[in-house]
Amino acid sequence: MDGAKPVAAAAAGGKPGLEEALLRIVHQHHHQSHCQRQQTERAKKDALRSAARVADILVDTVDGGVQELFVNEKRIEIEARALLRTVARYRKQTDQWLAATNEINSIGLEGN
Repeated sequence: MDGAKPVAAAAAGGKPGLEEALLRIVHQHHHQSHCQRQQTERAKKDALRSAARVADILVDTVDGGVQELFVNEKRIEIEARALLRTVARYRKQTDQWLAATNEINSIGLEGN
């Protein structure tokens, strides 16, 4: 400890050494407090940057998922419309076949 020598010298030599030792201790305390504040501020800034980065990554992930859902929903809607058109076409074709079959059957029954 650096402060022990001046304190011992002050006890032997008087007040000027004691005041010098106390001033040195106060100076060291202020220096250490300043360094600790700087370190705390750096850690705080690093933590804020990390939290912001995590938030950005989470938002990007969620946005990507939502965007993919919208694209899939659009594809499903297009496929559903195509299926409805196909069903309507088959219904019309079936009705035409039934009408033709009924006509053939009715002509065959009249001929007998």
